Amino acid sequence: MRFCPILPLLFSLVLNACVWDNGESPDNYLPLDDSAFPFSGIPRLVIETESGRQIRDRETLIPAKLQIYGNRGPQGEILELNIRGRGNSSFTGMPKWGMKLKFNKKQSLLGMPKDKEWALIANSADKTLLKNFITYKLASWLGDEYSPRAEFVELYLNRQYLGVYLLSETVKVSSDRVSLTEGDFSYLLELGSTPKENDINIFSSYNTKFTIKYPKEPSDSSKQFVTRHINNWEYYLRDSKYRTEKPIDDWIDMEDFMRYYWIQEFSKNLDGAFRRSIYITWEKDDKIKYGPVWDFDVAYGNWTADSLRTATDWYVRPSGWNGLIFNDSLVWNRAKDYWKKNLPVFQSINDSLDYYAQILKEPSSNEFKRWPVLENTENWTYKEAYSSHQEAVDSLKSWINQRIDWINNQIQ
Repeated sequence: MRFCPILPLLFSLVLNACVWDNGESPDNYLPLDDSAFPFSGIPRLVIETESGRQIRDRETLIPAKLQIYGNRGPQGEILELNIRGRGNSSFTGMPKWGMKLKFNKKQSLLGMPKDKEWALIANSADKTLLKNFITYKLASWLGDEYSPRAEFVELYLNRQYLGVYLLSETVKVSSDRVSLTEGDFSYLLELGSTPKENDINIFSSYNTKFTIKYPKEPSDSSKQFVTRHINNWEYYLRDSKYRTEKPIDDWIDMEDFMRYYWIQEFSKNLDGAFRRSIYITWEKDDKIKYGPVWDFDVAYGNWTADSLRTATDWYVRPSGWNGLIFNDSLVWNRAKDYWKKNLPVFQSINDSLDYYAQILKEPSSNEFKRWPVLENTENWTYKEAYSSHQEAVDSLKSWINQRIDWINNQIQ
């Protein structure tokens, strides 16, 4: 029988027409062919964009439909949303990229609290697939009042298998995420955000730039108010006489700061050295708080520079505000006490890695069949070659043990 190349195209157009006709397909499901990548024990997200449109940038919102699949089929209704690309260098420099989801209505996904906005994190630079997930867990185990909830999923986009993703809450102000008093003088600020057209930025007298993530539309007086507070805080850090007159605890929540600092230092996170994805919150008449933690795919020794690949040396301690804060030896003594007190939590992370690596045993087989990068060392973030996912996890565990040993030896 002679093959007609037009038939698959017509068949695809018919299926797309079914999905997008009157909002749903006749059988109330999105099509899924998992013959090449069978069910691996974690949920699957099936997404169809309008007319099969491709996601080419981080600005264009594309109408789409989403359905969650289990082992035997759909586990819920078809949901309507808009989708776009997300990520910084991971979007432009990696073969597998992240996405931002915004539903038409608030949705509870995989047991997480309802919201319209979610992220699909590709973890393309992380061959363990675990670094973001386990660090968010670590923040929670250390008592952070909020760290992003997340669940592993496999993604099918426009009938193509794209691999294992982390379906994660985004960092935003809401009752179930970053909780702030509603008003024009409560702030969620991000240091080092990727520039966007409608960003509202403030600059301190020392040229520290923050993007105001909340309030969404701050008044001029609101922007001036928070800028003035940041200026006063930075002046305080740089003036030794001023610091003797007012305790640092009047400015920042020290328990909160210590937790945030040690997570960044322990993981030796590139972005944690006052570069990007640094969030702080502040409310009028209250203290500056650090967090939530975010973005650890190039932490734990995963970077080009040898100074970051090794498990030795202080990296976050001398950076940005941290270097000024720790100029006070009494504050550094408090930091050492925090590490010693919470050392068992940091040590337990490897047991948790074993547990979650087992959950990803089958999904990672699908992942690295789709993206055969385990032995690749040519991409800018692929610095180590591994024969298996488990070997990548074991390498991470070894690095963590070395990091803990080095820190312990420095603060005896």
